[in-house]
Amino acid sequence: MLKDAIQDDMKAAMRARETQRLSAIRLLIAALKQREIDERIQLDDAGVVAVVEKLIKQRRDSAEQYEQAGRAELAAKERFEIDVLSAYLPRQADEAEIEAAISAAFDAVKPSGPAQMGQVMGLLKQALAGRADMAALAARVRARLTAS
Repeated sequence: MLKDAIQDDMKAAMRARETQRLSAIRLLIAALKQREIDERIQLDDAGVVAVVEKLIKQRRDSAEQYEQAGRAELAAKERFEIDVLSAYLPRQADEAEIEAAISAAFDAVKPSGPAQMGQVMGLLKQALAGRADMAALAARVRARLTAS
């Protein structure tokens, strides 16, 4: 199970005295526990992946803001945490898989304009959950909808 692997990685980081890596893993464990307590559930692997994706998105946003503010050292710290957290995501979809999923979603929905973007994205989220950047996917779908 993914939560067990995260715990094992935390122990390994403690033994190796990798403070930055340990900090990022502890951040993830705290977020997982918080979600379990808030929702009174035990997270399965899909729930863990959702938390990891949320944390990665937060780190990306923070890194961009730090770079705009000229704080390269803080942006580098955020990027390091993204690298650590990314290890817990499933294998990312390649370009061919993403294009095939977009085409299949368009064939299923047959959108007539941007109003059906939500339906297309719903299908894509099911097909590529945790395996693709949904923001980049939404931009591609939006461009394809406005082009047609």
